[in-house]
Amino acid sequence: MLDHRLDSEYEELRRTVAEFANDVVAPKIGDYYEHNEFPYEIIREMGRMGLFGLPFPEEYGGMGGDYFALCLALEELARVDSSVAITLEAGVSLGAMPIFRFGTEEQKQEWLPRLCSGELLGAFGLTEPEGGSDAGATRTTARLDEETGEWVINGTKCFITNSGTDITGLVTVTALTESTTHSSEAGGKASTRPVISSIIVPAGTPGFTVSKKYSKVGWNASDTRELSFADCRVPAANLLGEVGRGYAQFLRILDEGRIAIAALSTGLAQGCVDQSLAYASERRAFGRTIGANQAIQFKIADMEMRAHTSRLAWRDAASRLLHGEPFKKEAAIAKLHSSDAAVVNAREATQIHGGYGFMNEFPVARFWRDCKILEIGEGTSEVQRMLIARELGMAS
Repeated sequence: MLDHRLDSEYEELRRTVAEFANDVVAPKIGDYYEHNEFPYEIIREMGRMGLFGLPFPEEYGGMGGDYFALCLALEELARVDSSVAITLEAGVSLGAMPIFRFGTEEQKQEWLPRLCSGELLGAFGLTEPEGGSDAGATRTTARLDEETGEWVINGTKCFITNSGTDITGLVTVTALTESTTHSSEAGGKASTRPVISSIIVPAGTPGFTVSKKYSKVGWNASDTRELSFADCRVPAANLLGEVGRGYAQFLRILDEGRIAIAALSTGLAQGCVDQSLAYASERRAFGRTIGANQAIQFKIADMEMRAHTSRLAWRDAASRLLHGEPFKKEAAIAKLHSSDAAVVNAREATQIHGGYGFMNEFPVARFWRDCKILEIGEGTSEVQRMLIARELGMAS
């Protein structure tokens, strides 16, 4: 018989992170958010808890857990705040995971212990100003200088999370390292295909410039910046994996990351339920609590349905990942459904709160500002539909 309940270790982790979110994050995050400040104190505590090392082996300073454990933590954090949750998600699945999945033993030993402890944050430099959803349209270049044994990187990246904090240690950058020419099978014109590789660029490297923080609609307590590279030189040994494998690497990383974003989205959707239940039981109008009105009850029932279904979706995708089964379609379904659920639940929660839902001191106002990016980051909703259709065998 199938049992969807968490085992004791997962449940203990979930409960611990939930207590931390409610007792530590909730009382402080509003002030950080309002002032657009990065919550270093909260992030340090998360590091001491081992959250940044959840899915990594103990030999690299990790907690010996798995991706499912990470997603549980993300959901519980996002029930209270998404800025803190996305800092963890990006630091682990985009910052540290590429090194763990594709790095050499030397790279793992150099970077993972400090990334797992939260001493350093990692970032993933993929998106470019002219690229957007077309991640293969990379314009950033990396030329290997044979005389010095260094990669010379030039280009620009945008919307990069965790890239400019005081504890950012590295950015893994995708870049064109060469082009290859292929002849068509019919003997027609030859075509040139880009060869994309991934290269580790430590923070503070000369030629690597971090722009000021974006002025964002939401996620105001997280760090997001544009990066530029002007003859930025790093050792040849900073190549992540093999030359030309960068595209395949980031596709794998994004597939996994969509499960994490789905868990985060589920947390936001559930947080909207939590806040609406509390408010509806206290707010009185026309002589009774608004929760006594069937219209409000139906809204909250639908919100709970969306959050519950989203949770089942991301847990199914994560389970497939852990069992080594194909999970691309399920990750796309989870990301698509849960991000939509987050947006709808945030809208409904704001409506339930009325004018108070438009005030920043109420968490649902923060949820409303944070939810929309979930339909965009790590693959737009349109991209998820495209991936699902392809996995169903439909022609592209």
